[in-house]
Amino acid sequence: MFCTVHRDRLVTKHEIAKRCNASENHLAQVINQLAQLGLLNTQRGRNGGLELARPPHDITIGEIFRIMEAPVPLTECFADVDNSCPLTVACRLKFALQEAAEAFYLRLDAVTLESLVCNNDDLMRILAPEPCFT
Repeated sequence: MFCTVHRDRLVTKHEIAKRCNASENHLAQVINQLAQLGLLNTQRGRNGGLELARPPHDITIGEIFRIMEAPVPLTECFADVDNSCPLTVACRLKFALQEAAEAFYLRLDAVTLESLVCNNDDLMRILAPEPCFT
């Protein structure tokens, strides 16, 4: 969302961390992953920073969640290697959870990055406050 609000320039990890009260180390990992997925362009160096690699109307939140959350199984029974649940072969809950997860992602597929930012004055005040002149 920060990159969408500041489409006119490269933004820095430090700016995002400060404005969103986030860890720069954690952001570095997320930025790296989003860049590898082709969602962000990054530029190193003194005048470096990051920007969206695609228009915000072409980026869905469902796409991002699927990619970022895929390595983490919803419950133990979804894990291939670490599943030690004795109920797995007979449990019907797994199928209900699978359907619920897909409904979750389908709903997020309808949400674009642009729709989260466009006409959201409250978000704009947080992510792009007016400069303070003294």
